[in-house]
Amino acid sequence: RAVTLIRAELQERLTLLREQGKLLEAQRLESRTNFDIEMMLEIGTCAGIENYSRHLSGRAAGERPACLFDYFPEDFLVVVDESHVTLPQIAGMFNGDRARKLTLVEYGFRLPSALDNRPLMFDEFLALTPRAVFVSATPAELELQLSDGVVVEQIIRPTGLIDPEIEVRPVRGQVDDLLNEIRIRERRGERVLVTTLTKRMAEDLSDYLQQVGVRVRYMHSDIDAIERMEIIRGLRLGEFDVLVGINLLREGLDLPEVSLVAILDADQEGFLRSDRSLIQTVGRAARNVHGRAIFYADRITGSMQRCIEETARRREMQVEHNRLNGITPTTVTKSVDQVRFSTRVADARTTERQDRRVAEPSRGYAVMDTETLQRMLEEQMREAAAAMDFELAAQLRDQLFELRARGSAPATKPQPAVSGSRGGR
Repeated sequence: RAVTLIRAELQERLTLLREQGKLLEAQRLESRTNFDIEMMLEIGTCAGIENYSRHLSGRAAGERPACLFDYFPEDFLVVVDESHVTLPQIAGMFNGDRARKLTLVEYGFRLPSALDNRPLMFDEFLALTPRAVFVSATPAELELQLSDGVVVEQIIRPTGLIDPEIEVRPVRGQVDDLLNEIRIRERRGERVLVTTLTKRMAEDLSDYLQQVGVRVRYMHSDIDAIERMEIIRGLRLGEFDVLVGINLLREGLDLPEVSLVAILDADQEGFLRSDRSLIQTVGRAARNVHGRAIFYADRITGSMQRCIEETARRREMQVEHNRLNGITPTTVTKSVDQVRFSTRVADARTTERQDRRVAEPSRGYAVMDTETLQRMLEEQMREAAAAMDFELAAQLRDQLFELRARGSAPATKPQPAVSGSRGGR
């Protein structure tokens, strides 16, 4: 039944593409879909079989896909952590997925039914969620609206730690002032986080701090999750004292060793300097009894004012709680083993480097003669044609013709790169 529906949709789509003069797209779609059908009939599956899920599951066009929620009991509870960033990501999944697949459909790589292999729309997510708890230090308007004003604040920390004091200092001379603050923390064995607005500024600041003898690292958007955790581990273990970043120092970082957060150009309104971003960034120093935050700015923006007021409100509540209960705030200290365990995901990088080795040394490769290279290209061309990958086969054919016409081989066969380090770093 599913194959019948796929074939019917294929014929309908081919007719439309040919009417529009898209002959290459039609040929590409026909060859790919027929190959997938043959694979499903012969072995029961094919590469990218999920793109035919609408036909395989018997859903109507546009009907929502099945998801994990369908297997839960009716009274399940959804807990959304860091909801101020998680909910927008849920809302954006559908749009991002659809934008990508529309291109695949337009150019004949997939049937239109592939669009129904998709994430949930946000309205569908809400309809499937009977009860939810949104957890965030900085809830957005969406969570507040969905909660109908039912908000439970958890301001009091059992450790008695207080939100850091916030100080506003002028932009003029900010680097020299920051360097002085860093020296103070170095002597106390504490760490510093610095946030900038641009990648260039972060790089320049890191270079300058290195030149004056500060142990500093720079964390940027090109760093993957595991390497990011390696850097966090290095900061916590004291391998360096200062971490400079842009938008990577906000949610989900537990850094009790950090006693100072410095925010450069805090008066530049925008996403990176909104009240929520500022509160989250300042919160990175809230795990240390000496925690402080410095805003380098020439004026106090609305976002800065809201951040300062909210932080002061939370400080007052914690101070009063500590006074009534005789609590003395104490920084949570962890041993080296505890830090290594909490950042153990970074160990995956070491394992990966050990596992990914070349099978033979590069010196084993010799100059490849023209005849050998021609045979290799011809063999690859025939394999591509047998797999119905006609575009690749055509490219290999053109390379083969060019090589024969030139009458000479390239200097050497390319050597495989050792996967011990990431390119560009």
